[in-house]
Amino acid sequence: MSQRTNGEFLRGSTDLMVLSVLADGPKYGYLIQQRLAEVSRGKVDLKAGTLYPLLHKLEAAKLLKSRTDSTTGRKRKWYDLTAQGRRKLNKQAIEWQEYARCLHELLAPVIASANGA
Repeated sequence: MSQRTNGEFLRGSTDLMVLSVLADGPKYGYLIQQRLAEVSRGKVDLKAGTLYPLLHKLEAAKLLKSRTDSTTGRKRKWYDLTAQGRRKLNKQAIEWQEYARCLHELLAPVIASANGA
């Protein structure tokens, strides 16, 4: 398996990934990037040039809310899910789980064949 996930796979799932990272509480951009990299074991490397426009888009859609805080000595914008964002996350998580299950079933014979079974 490649070190990073194919960009084609990421295009349709970045919103879901960012919403899911925020499910356990507010984070600022760098923490979101770090969590995505950590959970994906380095396969998802969302650059700032992709992440911040995505955060702004999700905020404009009322799926996220933000606040600025400088109590750590550095001014940071923290993002958190709204109730609408949590509903969207829950709905998309179920849809993606069903989609992944379908793909798994479709690809099982191909993978078995590729592995010499």
